[in-house]
Amino acid sequence: MSGGKKLSRLQFDAQSSRLVVTSRSWYIRNTFSQCLCIWRKGIAGDATPDSLPSVPGTLPHFLLEPEDAYIIKSNPVKLNCRAAPALQIFFKCNGEWVHQNEHSSREFIDDGTGLKIREVAINVSRQQVEDFHGPEDYWCLCVAWSHLGTSKSRKATVRIAYLRKNFEQDPQGKEVPINGMIVLHCRPPEGVPMAEVEWLKNEELVSSLGDDNIDTRADHNLIINEARLSDSANYTCLATNIVAKRRSATATVVVFVNGGWSLWTDWSPCNVNCGRGVQKRSRTCTNPAPLNGGAFCEGMSVQKTTCNALCPVDGGWEEWSEWTTCSAQCERQRARECSAPTPRHRGKMCDGVSQASENCTGGMCTQNQKPLHDVKPQSMEGTNDVALYSGLAAGVVAVTVLVVAVMLYRKSQSEYGVDVIDSSALTGGFQSFNFKTTRQGNPLLLNSSMQPDITVGQTYSSPICFQDSIDKELFDTLPDIKVKVQSSFMVSLGVSERAEYHVKSHPETFPRALDREYSTADTVSPGRAHMKTTDIFNHLGGRLVLPNTGVSLLVSHGAISEDTSWEMYMVINQRDSSVQTEEGCEVLLGPEVTYGPAGLDLSFPVAMTIAHCAEVNAENWKIRLKRQTQDRKWEDIMSVEEESTSYYCLLDFSSCHVLLSQPGSYALVGQALTEAAVKRMKLAVFGSMETNSMDYSLRVYCVDDTPYAFQGVVNSERSKGGVLLEEPKILLFRGNTFSLQVSIQDVPQFLWNIKPFTTCQEFSFSQVWRSNQQPLHCAFSLERYSPATTQLSCKISVRQVKGHEQMLQVYTSVVESEKEAVPYFMQRECTVTSQTGAKAFKIPLSIHQRICNTFDTATAKGKDWQLLAQKLHIERNLSYFANQRSPCAAILSLWEAQHQDNGDLDSLASALEEIGRIHSKSHLRIPEESEADVNQ
Repeated sequence: MSGGKKLSRLQFDAQSSRLVVTSRSWYIRNTFSQCLCIWRKGIAGDATPDSLPSVPGTLPHFLLEPEDAYIIKSNPVKLNCRAAPALQIFFKCNGEWVHQNEHSSREFIDDGTGLKIREVAINVSRQQVEDFHGPEDYWCLCVAWSHLGTSKSRKATVRIAYLRKNFEQDPQGKEVPINGMIVLHCRPPEGVPMAEVEWLKNEELVSSLGDDNIDTRADHNLIINEARLSDSANYTCLATNIVAKRRSATATVVVFVNGGWSLWTDWSPCNVNCGRGVQKRSRTCTNPAPLNGGAFCEGMSVQKTTCNALCPVDGGWEEWSEWTTCSAQCERQRARECSAPTPRHRGKMCDGVSQASENCTGGMCTQNQKPLHDVKPQSMEGTNDVALYSGLAAGVVAVTVLVVAVMLYRKSQSEYGVDVIDSSALTGGFQSFNFKTTRQGNPLLLNSSMQPDITVGQTYSSPICFQDSIDKELFDTLPDIKVKVQSSFMVSLGVSERAEYHVKSHPETFPRALDREYSTADTVSPGRAHMKTTDIFNHLGGRLVLPNTGVSLLVSHGAISEDTSWEMYMVINQRDSSVQTEEGCEVLLGPEVTYGPAGLDLSFPVAMTIAHCAEVNAENWKIRLKRQTQDRKWEDIMSVEEESTSYYCLLDFSSCHVLLSQPGSYALVGQALTEAAVKRMKLAVFGSMETNSMDYSLRVYCVDDTPYAFQGVVNSERSKGGVLLEEPKILLFRGNTFSLQVSIQDVPQFLWNIKPFTTCQEFSFSQVWRSNQQPLHCAFSLERYSPATTQLSCKISVRQVKGHEQMLQVYTSVVESEKEAVPYFMQRECTVTSQTGAKAFKIPLSIHQRICNTFDTATAKGKDWQLLAQKLHIERNLSYFANQRSPCAAILSLWEAQHQDNGDLDSLASALEEIGRIHSKSHLRIPEESEADVNQ
């Protein structure tokens, strides 16, 4: 067709065997006429290879067919087609012939076959593809002509290549136990052509690692069959096609090891030599040690048992035997035995000699012509001289060794050259003791001998009650400890700070604006508007406590500068809550607490503990800390889940521990996010006789589960002469807007009569949900038919509609003479409101200072305060500690506040022990010169 006009469209009429030209722009030349004649003859069967020896009698076959192609950015793609024998080749795209001018062609003769080969190419642009709107992708094929007919190539699609930015599914981080299976899912972004997926482990291709334990599947998922510690890494899904390369979000995989107990040690010897004592054995959480956040071992690390040591029996002499007859040497002898009694059980041997001899001739018997008593053994004088000089030399050596030992000991005690704290000083000297006095019956129960022991457990545990006897017993078990860790860092810890400091400051050391309206010995009484405590604190720090309220304030050592004292106070507001809630959606979760004075200037934050009544769950609650401004309005200062550099809040099951730098009034409030939010309510039933001796009143209280709120109930019942009839119980009250119903059941109808309209009573949802630490109560009035009825038994049901239910069982005597006068305090007169100095803290000062010296500054070994915080499970809002003068001191203050009730030093000891064990495996050594610099 060379030299002709453009070819638009060809059609073949099968009935007339004609090639019909349908385009008006088609011009036929001689070459095409000859081709048409040959084609018709070929169709009619008249044309044969023999009749056309110069043109092979075959249809065109394609040596090169167009391939699928992708347009990258704006670059056009080139489609090629080659066929032999071929007179002409044209491209057809999307059913339309491509303009001849858009073809580039060349032809040549195959030397081997002599056939004419024609090759054609066209370019397809991005605009052409974008402008095409068909039911399928943009496509092209070639049509080749020979003398015998036409042949069509395969369809080649042309698509615009792309790869979207966002993955359809990013891999998610996981924490799995060792030997567990790990499956990381990845769905790459949409793209043309489809992206290929590879996995990176710490920026290294997984496929290059040759690890048979890691399997990458066709569905793009990564599977680790058995997790190993080495599999803890950052994993990234990498999607790639011809256009771009995309990275997914990094998934952090942590393989953790849960701790396991070692075998128990042998029982220690009985701690007394005579009578009843205690022996103990211990075990450590090292088989294996918890790693990468694995759970610490459950249970006690120390067991104790009683023992009976047999008392020692000292030996006693028998009577002397008779003298023997006089011997040839003029001596006679006698003997005695240490058998009256024989020494037993570590008893002392008898003092004195078991044999005696004497001259039996009155000194007249001689040897070698001399009296016997004048005869001296040979070399006697020389022997005595040697013994004298040997004794003097031994004495001099002993004194020298003693002096050197004392000097080394004093030097070791005065230096703080440590790079990690030895936890054995804690585990050896500070064990978690649970002190419980001999049960004498619950003072709040009428028939204490018949009721369960409610002096144990959270229900009646006071948040803090200082008891000197307990502190003394705890610290008396501590020897002066000097233990070394057998690892890359050798540590010596001395424990000597046991004394309580009582330092009275001079009046001129107080700030002039100090408010001194609060008295130190202010006790709680009904009807008071405030509960308060106050004390004077100096450089040694201390603790303020409001007994039986769950509220305390810890002032750390060094928070007050030296040569300065402050009279500090802490107050609970007992009036109606002044906290302004947001659209009535917030509820007060604990008491409003104020501490001061206003001009207080401290170097370190104080740790305030406030008991709360929320079942903590971030999905159901939004809990905030509020502070009262100078104009007596309340403002949010932080949410317990958010980051803050001014405040730190640690929320556990029953208390909120806050690190504060500014004096003022604080309150903890919560907003329910779902109906599954739960408040803990404490239920208690009290009883007392009415003025009419035939009537008896039962009062059921529903109050927020905080010690402060329940103390208000106790104070109220004291004034009414009430008696606690049943152990208080906890009801989980849900934020589902349903009310609370209280009903009395199983009252003996033939003995007691319930006054009308009191059998079932109800509190609305808002009354219970927004009680704001104020008690709710209802009363049941009963009348006995006969004075002979002295016992009352019944059940009281407290239930939330479509919620939980609790049953209170009442069994009591109603006769006045059978009642006992009982106190109402939960603890036995726990009224100590403050302590100052070392006894206010669980961690001895020397250990506290050494921990801070070790961890406040990062070292080459990486043992900084962040590692200590991680091991103490303080992993949130670390930016707060980074802004403190001593991050470690703030961390330990938070730990002191969190463990003030149980005094459990095992968790701290275990954390230090684990730090020591981890870094002992690193085999890193700091040169002695570096260590000396650190110590200095």
